[in-house]
Amino acid sequence: MTHQDDHEKQGGALVRQVLDGEFVSDEETVAPQQKSLPMIKTAVRSLADLDGVVRARSVIAYRARNAPRDVARLLWFLTRGSGRWIARGWRWASYADLRADARAARMTGDVQARRTAQELIRSDARARWAKLGIFLRRMLVGAAAVTALLVLLALVDAVLDRSAMPGWLQAVYAVRGALTAAVSAAWPWVPPLTVAWLVGAAVWEGRDRTPGAGWLTRPDRDDSGSWVDERMITRALAHLGIAPLNSFLKGGGELVYTVAARKDGDGTQAQIRLPLGVTAEMVSDRRKVLAANLGRASLETWPTTGEEDGVLDLWVADKGTLSGGAGEWPLLHDGTVDVFEGVPFGLTQRGVVINAPLIGSNWLVGGRPGQGKTNLLRVLMVGAALDPTAELWAFVMGESPDFEPLAPRLRRYRMGMDDSVAADAVQALEDLLNEMERRGRVLGEQPGRPPKVSRRLADNHRLGLHPIILSIDECHELFQHPKHGKRAAELAVKLIKRGRKYAIILLLATQSPTKDSIPKEITRNVSCGTAFAVADHIANDGLLGSGRYRAGVRATELKMHTDRGTCVAVGVTHNSFELVRTFYLPFEDGIDEVTPVIARAIANMENLPLTAGWTLKEIENPAPVDHLNDLRSVIEGEPRVRTQTVLARLVALNPKEYEPWTARDLRAALLGFGIQPRKSDGAMVVRFEDVADAIARRRLESDGAQTTVDGRETSGSQGSFPSPSLDLAPSASQHEHPPGRTTSPHESTPTTGPIPRSSGQASDSLPERGEAGPDSG
Repeated sequence: MTHQDDHEKQGGALVRQVLDGEFVSDEETVAPQQKSLPMIKTAVRSLADLDGVVRARSVIAYRARNAPRDVARLLWFLTRGSGRWIARGWRWASYADLRADARAARMTGDVQARRTAQELIRSDARARWAKLGIFLRRMLVGAAAVTALLVLLALVDAVLDRSAMPGWLQAVYAVRGALTAAVSAAWPWVPPLTVAWLVGAAVWEGRDRTPGAGWLTRPDRDDSGSWVDERMITRALAHLGIAPLNSFLKGGGELVYTVAARKDGDGTQAQIRLPLGVTAEMVSDRRKVLAANLGRASLETWPTTGEEDGVLDLWVADKGTLSGGAGEWPLLHDGTVDVFEGVPFGLTQRGVVINAPLIGSNWLVGGRPGQGKTNLLRVLMVGAALDPTAELWAFVMGESPDFEPLAPRLRRYRMGMDDSVAADAVQALEDLLNEMERRGRVLGEQPGRPPKVSRRLADNHRLGLHPIILSIDECHELFQHPKHGKRAAELAVKLIKRGRKYAIILLLATQSPTKDSIPKEITRNVSCGTAFAVADHIANDGLLGSGRYRAGVRATELKMHTDRGTCVAVGVTHNSFELVRTFYLPFEDGIDEVTPVIARAIANMENLPLTAGWTLKEIENPAPVDHLNDLRSVIEGEPRVRTQTVLARLVALNPKEYEPWTARDLRAALLGFGIQPRKSDGAMVVRFEDVADAIARRRLESDGAQTTVDGRETSGSQGSFPSPSLDLAPSASQHEHPPGRTTSPHESTPTTGPIPRSSGQASDSLPERGEAGPDSG
């Protein structure tokens, strides 16, 4: 419709103004507002329900309720802090400490001590005045230099025009102007900020040293039961019944927290320097009382000895965090493993996934029956199976199917309680000892003589330095065997002491960690000790090492069934111990989570062109690299080539063989063939004529009398070749099917097919004695 408004005069005439519009009801006008209100309320309610907002409201409400008390307390801290500063300044100015020493010496009649204290007062006074003079002199010199520079700039500015000045001088004046403006802008804020800083510092100085400032940040909160601060720790220590500690605290002493109570994973960690006459071991002996004083269970309270006997390292878990399991194994569905980096096997008490170190370590796992030691051993082996280069051996000294799912991936596997299984286990230890000696020779022949096997060397299948992991479950049955026990113990000790450098790892598990069942040398030399629930301190130290129980590292606090799957481990990290909730891989009651992982591990091996753990040395006598022929191939057609160019071409020809070589290695190889590098145009060169002569000499020498022994060609008569140390054919006991159960790792299973084996594959992958590796020559 149209609407007529007031008439306006335009050009002396009245003009009618026409506006367009429509009728709108009141309901339609109010409806959008009513619709938006619920949305706003919902958004506000959602914002108010956020954890951060809820906590902020809780803190603000708590502080508002306690505002009068907080103000009074802060004023008292300010007063006390100022008084402490004044007292400290007076002691410094009056040499109160030294004068007290002089008075004490006078009262005791010690003339020499009194003279020493007086002389220290005089020398310190002279040093103070000397320092004050140096400081004032430097201040005066600096002030004079700055004043002279400012006066000079002012004079130059008065004489010359800015536009006529050089560019660098204009920049100097620009910097001076910027600094002047900055000082002018900041100067009004300096006095109030200085006063505020002094007040804050005085309050901090005057705070209660023992409890810290936790009262200022602890509001009403849901996790108040897990809150631990210095005040609580000090109160708990004061009620342990330790006489020297009680006397110290009652006399007004203050504990020194070298590490203040702080959040550490799923708990709180603190370090306290204890007073004279008190050791951390005394506190560890009263662990249950300390846990009760802190409102915790014994398993949640871990007082241990720090870097010194007088330093207490305390870790207190949040309530209930250690009662749950570790959760799903991280590699259950996908992922691979590098055994040089470790295998995930559990969560620490701080809730962090921990990798079990394998290379360079040996393991001793123990505990009461049914607490999880075999599962831990199985987790380590299954994890290592996901490294295609790792070779796995397993011996179970009893009738237990715990390692049956791993059989397709195991290179050697025996299970049973009869003598033949023990004999095979001893044979395996002997084979590993011989293999260790061979690997030592191979390492000695490598450029640079590396001290241990690295990932790069392990990946070179020609060297045969791949990781070998041997696990023995219920090892006490082997070490206590009437016929083979003594020999097994000797071999195991030698492997533990020396095999770690050669990527040979020994994993031992037992439920009887006593001095009679486990040799002392094994306990002393294993790198990683793991103890589930044990009965007494003897078993505790037998697994974790001597003195661990006295230091507060105690698996005796773990309870049967309640703490199943939880263990105390040493040597797995840089910390003195770790409380580990191990991952669980079930193979029982129709649940099998191991077989799919093993199938995935076998698939990973099939995808590699050459898998060290299964085909190493199974290629019968692979031909060694012929360095002389390689030299001829890289310089053929050229009369002379620089040695650096020859080395670069060799690396391009065979990177795995020649990449570690240096110029010194090349020179040594040339001299070994009777080739003397010559100098031409100021550079060392290799002549093709010399290489051809060396090849001709070698051909003439090979035309002489030759003897073939064990498939090897040797010049001249060298007598009989040594017999191999390992019988590559199956042993007679295996043909006779001994009473102990033998499971072939290469049999087909319902879930996985047979392991692919190269032609001529032997019963094990260790080389024969006398074979120093394909690259040795």
